[in-house]
Amino acid sequence: MKNMYVYILLCSDKSYYIGVTNNLEYRLEQHHKGINVSCYTFERRPLELMYYQIFDGPVGAIAFEKKLKGWSRKKKQALIDENWAKLQELAICKNNTNHLFR
Repeated sequence: MKNMYVYILLCSDKSYYIGVTNNLEYRLEQHHKGINVSCYTFERRPLELMYYQIFDGPVGAIAFEKKLKGWSRKKKQALIDENWAKLQELAICKNNTNHLFR
């Protein structure tokens, strides 16, 4: 099975872009060159690779990409910083809806 990569880019406007690819080097080159004018990153260059993770195939990579896209900026930053304690703290539900799942 072919490796897949989930990656986080820091854009010039300080936003994060999250993507998935099977060729990280080529995909980063596309982002930097601005190959696709309708891509989120086109008007937000220059870009900086902040994080990537390798997966054995597309199923896990796509699931993780979707998960990351739902995370807060603080959680994404904790992942980038490899601050596992902060990431765990931010994962704790702090509203009263968590009683529904006990």
